Formats: sequence, structure tokens, C-alpha cells
Amino acid sequence: MDVRILGGLSVRENGVSITPTAAAPRQLLALLTASADQVVPVTVLTEELWPSGPPHGARAELQAHIAELRTLIEGALRDADPAEPRPGWSDRRGADGILVSQPGGYRLDTGGGPNDVRQFERAAGAGYRAMEAGDLSRAALRLGEALALWRGEPYAGVAAGPGSAGDRAPRNRPAQRPRPVGGGPAGPRPHAELVSELTGLVARYRTNEPLHAHLMVALLRCGQPDEALIAYERLRVNLKSETGMEPSARLRRLQRSVLTARDTPPAPVRPPHPHAVHSGPSGPRPVRHRAVRSRARRLVPAGSVG
Repeated sequence: MDVRILGGLSVRENGVSITPTAAAPRQLLALLTASADQVVPVTVLTEELWPSGPPHGARAELQAHIAELRTLIEGALRDADPAEPRPGWSDRRGADGILVSQPGGYRLDTGGGPNDVRQFERAAGAGYRAMEAGDLSRAALRLGEALALWRGEPYAGVAAGPGSAGDRAPRNRPAQRPRPVGGGPAGPRPHAELVSELTGLVARYRTNEPLHAHLMVALLRCGQPDEALIAYERLRVNLKSETGMEPSARLRRLQRSVLTARDTPPAPVRPPHPHAVHSGPSGPRPVRHRAVRSRARRLVPAGSVG
């Protein structure tokens, strides 16, 4: 089963959508995907659909919504191409083996299929671990991969009840944005373009640490360590005023890395050899020896952001 929630709910089995169009079963499926592969109690499902209290016959109506979801799953299984079995699904008994009835609740068994929330959390976690280790190149790469998974607000277009309002988004959620930050089929995005987009996002999401971390690295890559430090300080002030907390240890370590890059002078540039020449369209000209990159460039190698 392929579960995607970052930018709208999309659940597919064997490539066939099982996402209902009706509001109530759609909301029910959203809550089940938020706790995928775990039992969701009937009481939680009921409260999700009827936050002001269940009406008479709520249990029967809930069962009808479950039956509707299973009908969609059965249709997807029936339409699947048996010549191309998906790993982990060949022994499925049917819809009741995927949307499983358990004592006191229901469980959506995804069979270990793709889940964009889990992919996001793995990439973001790897990015933060790299940041802690001082590997800003890898940190930028993995944080860019995490951000690229975001197509918009989680569960866009699905009503949020009490059971899902706090559990829908992954940890370290970045933000809604019109297109992925970091890159695409054509390759990494230019750093100046990243800075422009990320600046707008951190202005909107003033206490979001992943966005600020990515902005700081992009600014450092653009040769603007002072601006990166200003972004950190702005985050610190906003966090203090809105939550009473300081930036995480990860962000503090990133700030120290930026300070080190800023305060380390570039290595001296060797003058070109007086006899070195290069033939070009307009005749021989001196060869320009490449300047030794600054400490900031060594900390964050080229092509790493995104």
C-alpha cells in the first residue's frame, strides 16, 4: 500500500486509489493512515467523526464507513495485475486482511509499503544526525530530500477531528510551499533561489527549526555567514517569545559551525605563474589559478544544498 499525506490524502493499493470521495469515510481513512499499522480504538474513531458526541446509531454508521473502505480495497485487489505481485501482498486474504478488525478497534495494515511521512522522518533524522556530526554537506543533502517530499499541508482537504488534529503531521514538519525546496529532475536548485524561497517560508513559519537550518546552510553556501547568524538569532527570539524555549542543540551546533566559517580567514591566493598562458579566441592570455576556497566552502562542498 502506498500512503501519501503530505499535500493531500492519497492511498493506493496495487496502484489503484482507495481514497474515498465522501467526507466521512475519507476522514476515517485519514485517521487510520495517521496511525498506520496500529490499532485505532473505536472510541477514537467515533470521536473523530462526531466530536460533539455520537448520535444514535453511531456504531452502525461507523461500521458502514468501514465497509465502504473495504469495498474500495476489494476493488483495488480485484483490479490488480496478478502477473506483477507486490512484495508482501501475495498472501493477503482480502480487504479484511488489510483493514483489520481487532478487539476494540481497527488497524490499517500497509504491508510495509511506501509512506511519505516515514520517508520524511528518516531523511530529516539523517540530516539532523549529520548536522550534529558537523557534516553540513550531508545535512543539507538529507534535509533537502526531506523538504522535497512536501507537496503541501498534510491531509489537505480532509477535516481534522480531535483524534487526528495533533497526530497528522510528521515530527519536524517544515511547512506548506508551492514546490519542493532543493531540487528536481533537472538537479539541485541554485543557492540564491533557495535563499529567496526559504526566506519567505521562515517569515511565515517563524519557529520552524528545519526551515531555519536549511536557510542557514544555504546562506553559508552563498557566502553570507552574517545573514545566516541573523536568521538563527531571529529564530531564537521567536522561540523564546512564543514558546519560552531556546533553539535545539542541533541548531546551536550549526550556529557554532557558521561562526567558525565566518571567523576563519580564507587561505592566501597564489599569484599566477608569469609564464603560464592559455590560448583563447582572442589570443594567448594568462591562466588564472583557482583561488583556494574559503573555510565555509570546505565545510559545505558544492552541490550539497538540495
